[in-house]
Amino acid sequence: MLPFLLLGTRAEDEAAEGEYRSFLRFTGLAPSDLHRIRVEQEPLPELRLKDYSGILVGGSPFNSSDPEDTKSPVQHRVERELRELLDRVVDADFPFFGACYGVGTLGRHQGAVIDRTFAEPIGPVKITVTDDGAADPLLAGLPPRFDAFVGHKEACTTLPGHAVLLASSASCPVQMFRVRQNLYATQFHPELDVEGLVQRIRIYRHAGYFPPDQADTVIVRARSSQVSLPPLILNNFVRRYARH
Repeated sequence: MLPFLLLGTRAEDEAAEGEYRSFLRFTGLAPSDLHRIRVEQEPLPELRLKDYSGILVGGSPFNSSDPEDTKSPVQHRVERELRELLDRVVDADFPFFGACYGVGTLGRHQGAVIDRTFAEPIGPVKITVTDDGAADPLLAGLPPRFDAFVGHKEACTTLPGHAVLLASSASCPVQMFRVRQNLYATQFHPELDVEGLVQRIRIYRHAGYFPPDQADTVIVRARSSQVSLPPLILNNFVRRYARH
């Protein structure tokens, strides 16, 4: 099988390794079938799309909607490289799945309005699948409503007309969308179970997602949730696009 490619941007080694393990676990891929590039550490090399079955993008500390003069040189480089990659990916309608940061990357690339209007605190939310989502193969096997973990400072306020809304929530209208036939982004994190989220809460307790002294409360709320279905989306993506 041609491998999938995971692009990560988390500077903290513990968070980066935890994310990679989560994607391995919930895609069902072996390490040899999920190549990873940490683009916050090194420039993105020249990639040949034909060498991969598809591309996955994990979450990120970067916010695409931040004022340009506040972004670090690393963030500017990462955004430029991902934008150039997406030029090719969209043109080829190449399989792409972005979790959380996918909204800021794919959404912004396609002309969506990305801002802080619909930020959500860390924790579980109820996701509602649209009619288009119910017909999409990546949501096969999921019920019309399911719980998922979120935690983001920016979100999509307005999708471009050519994008297809697949899922929403009461606190964030764009939770999942598709561009063309094979490019997807979710605002929620399908790669996270409870323990994965707890790890990130501890790592990012001083990153502005919640007051640091409330970390234990946020963890208790996460542990009391029932989030088990979103990883099926990643499994569906791999089964649909794996090429030999």
